[in-house]
Amino acid sequence: MKVTAIDVRPGNVLEDEGKLWLVSKIHINQPGKGAAVIQVEMRDIKGGTKRNIRYRTQETLETATMREHEMQYLYSAGEEAHFMNQENYDQVTIPLEMIGEPARFLQDNMVCAVLFHEETPITVKLPKSVTLTITEAEPVIKGQTVTSSYKSAVLENGVKIQVPPHISAGDRVVVKTEDGSYMERSKE
Repeated sequence: MKVTAIDVRPGNVLEDEGKLWLVSKIHINQPGKGAAVIQVEMRDIKGGTKRNIRYRTQETLETATMREHEMQYLYSAGEEAHFMNQENYDQVTIPLEMIGEPARFLQDNMVCAVLFHEETPITVKLPKSVTLTITEAEPVIKGQTVTSSYKSAVLENGVKIQVPPHISAGDRVVVKTEDGSYMERSKE
């Protein structure tokens, strides 16, 4: 399937030079003069080699045909995550590096979308957000309006994020799995 370069997102799988490439990062550069370009960092799924390629935003790229299966996350062992198909109880393992940064937010029994190319599991799409508890948060300094309106906090999984000043240790917050950014205080 063809897609324009501007529509490429982390987690997409591209076909190039007879290989499958998993997109891990993108950066769109819009110079003041000239056409915008997109810098794509990707990893060869079989070989593991990384490469950065710059495309014009209007270029068309070939994406691989992927099947998506809902699977339950079981556990991580070493550098691999284990998932189970809830219908037939088949299990698959996927290297954590293929999942990328969102792997930090995997939780026991979380249902994720595992992407397959032919019969090979390639990567995992986590839910858009997760709810976690803040274990540590910087204290609020009264009248701190001149500096930024966010402070550092540590989640129960050890990930550091930026939160608004009204959030304190023990609060439950909703976090985007894609980039680890704070969304809102949990309503639970």
